[in-house]
Amino acid sequence: MKNRFNRLKYFTDGIIKENPILIIMIGLCPTLATSTTAKDALGMGIAASFVLIASNIVISLIRKLVPNSVRIPIFIIVISTFVTIVDYVMQAYTPALYRVLGVFVPLIVVNCIILGRAEAFAYHHGVFDSFLDGAGKAVGFTLVIVLMGIIREYLSTARIFGLNIGPRFLSSNPILFMLFPPGGFLLIGILKALVNKIISKKLE
Repeated sequence: MKNRFNRLKYFTDGIIKENPILIIMIGLCPTLATSTTAKDALGMGIAASFVLIASNIVISLIRKLVPNSVRIPIFIIVISTFVTIVDYVMQAYTPALYRVLGVFVPLIVVNCIILGRAEAFAYHHGVFDSFLDGAGKAVGFTLVIVLMGIIREYLSTARIFGLNIGPRFLSSNPILFMLFPPGGFLLIGILKALVNKIISKKLE
């Protein structure tokens, strides 16, 4: 029972306690650049999640065959393979989203979250544990980037996922500041402060 509980923590820790964006503060570049709308944020979240989970599984599978001295180049080869798959699939099936996300799709290769989990976790743990770790971090990353996309899109256009649901005064007086990186940084700071407040209350 204890072993099962510990394994479940690999998944749940990635959502809040070790959230890649709000706690560990990595992967901020694509987060800021692709969270101007909820749809773009969801697209980046799904793409990064696939690469993170798949690369964690493969690196865990081959970890005993990989010499320590060349592990990083091999990690990058594995990650870039899955990024290429995502790149081609998005070009074929969601070309509009691919054009919006642009260079940030191939740049998933150097996303600190993915390479960091490969080095810190998947290289030292079994396949199932690595899957849970990757899935937890992927859910945490996707939840935060989509939440940011919803807030930034709503405040800057009075829309969410392209649907016009905001009040008239917001449509005529949009907060365009939220479309730009400073608006994204401000929002990350506010969300991080809220999460820190929640965590500190639980510790009291």
